[in-house]
Amino acid sequence: MTTPPSQTSQTSQPSQASRPFRPSPTTRPAKRRPLTSQEDRWFDRVNTVFLIAVVLVIGYPLWFVLIASVSDPHAVQSGEVWLWPVGLNVDGYARVFAQGSIWVGYRNTMIYTIVGVALHLLIVLPCSYALSRRSMAGRTGVTWYILFTMLFSGGIIPTYLVVKDLGMLDTLWAVVVPGAAGAWSILVGRAFFTQSVPEELAEAATVDGAGDIQTFLRIAIPLSAPIIATLALFHGVGLWNEYFKALIYLSDRDKYTLQLVLRELLVVSQDTSQGGAGVAGSLIEQQRLAALIKYAVMIVASLPLLIIYPFLQRFFTQGVLIGSVKG
Repeated sequence: MTTPPSQTSQTSQPSQASRPFRPSPTTRPAKRRPLTSQEDRWFDRVNTVFLIAVVLVIGYPLWFVLIASVSDPHAVQSGEVWLWPVGLNVDGYARVFAQGSIWVGYRNTMIYTIVGVALHLLIVLPCSYALSRRSMAGRTGVTWYILFTMLFSGGIIPTYLVVKDLGMLDTLWAVVVPGAAGAWSILVGRAFFTQSVPEELAEAATVDGAGDIQTFLRIAIPLSAPIIATLALFHGVGLWNEYFKALIYLSDRDKYTLQLVLRELLVVSQDTSQGGAGVAGSLIEQQRLAALIKYAVMIVASLPLLIIYPFLQRFFTQGVLIGSVKG
């Protein structure tokens, strides 16, 4: 018995499902677009060169101060020091730390900085949170009033008279209280609370029975680590470098800040009194001493901040971007 031709052809050919796919010779895969164009690559190269130049411009002065502080002062003055230390010499640091007033200045500056930062946050954070709530009556007028203080001030003499009448002369509070509530800090904190603690979150806490103070302490503050670190770092750096307020408000040497002590040390080392031949030799020695401790003083004054900053960098980077990105 013979099978029909139609059945023979169906059994002899492979099924459509088992037949491998072969693209038609006329069809070609679509050409993929490059991830970056030639213009983008050139833009990246230019940006890289620019950033390297910025790092060198900013970083080299810091590096030069560091190597100059441990180099021979004569090599520094003659221009021999530009990349590596020449004539290793740490007498500058030895002379600086041999002064007992340096440690007094360190102690006082640390106390002023810690107390000042705590007072700053204690004033700024509640004020910023209150101004960020739509339920606060008159918040627009208060914000404009605070903004006005950024543009105009009473001046040095009226401020001095106020500090004197309050009995704060020659005390810690003369350095800490003026400027404790910064207008810039309040406005930045207001922007942070507006974005990070929305009204809906505060309303949900109110429904659960929380008052305004509980909402601020239990909800807003735990979410405010970036702005707290940013405000603390900015204000802390200002207090650490405080010189002018200490100069006009403090007269007791035991209450001098570090910057005031270092300034006095430099002035004494650069004293150029004139006299006989013996004074000329003393003048040369004083000039050498001034050159020796000048760069060491810079490192001593800035080293604590350079140590602290890496620990706050993560929060600081988030805090300075407040208001620049909105989701």
